[in-house]
Amino acid sequence: MRYILILIFTIIPLMATAVEPDEVLADPVLEARARVISKELRCVVCKNQDIDSSNAGVARDLRLLVRERLVEGDTDEEVIAYIVARYGDYVLLKPPFKPSTYILWFMPPILVLLAIGFGTMIILQARNKTVNRSLSNSDEEEVVRILSTIQNGDEK
Repeated sequence: MRYILILIFTIIPLMATAVEPDEVLADPVLEARARVISKELRCVVCKNQDIDSSNAGVARDLRLLVRERLVEGDTDEEVIAYIVARYGDYVLLKPPFKPSTYILWFMPPILVLLAIGFGTMIILQARNKTVNRSLSNSDEEEVVRILSTIQNGDEK
């Protein structure tokens, strides 16, 4: 039983990648570098999935392009720069910190602060709001009349 569990937990992580056998490089060092680079690049079809685990055709093309550039002798940085030159910063899962991407970096914390501010404002307004829960004289008289009718057993 233990061996079956070990086998299952060994095979499952291998199944999570979409790299097909014909894409794998013969050199294990280059293949490891290709996998690292592929995990940093976004599939332009799947949006928030790296090309290493995407089954999209474009992701396959990008994986092959990464491996092709590595075989030609490019460094990891050169491969990423080549891909970015063709697809733009959008292809990076972690965009660079530069003026054109400031909104990507600063908008989430700004939105969180705005949400906290609005939430605090709503809670404070709810605390300060007084609700008039007393009945008017005519309402009190109506309640007394209905209760006395019920107590006397006289129904309308």
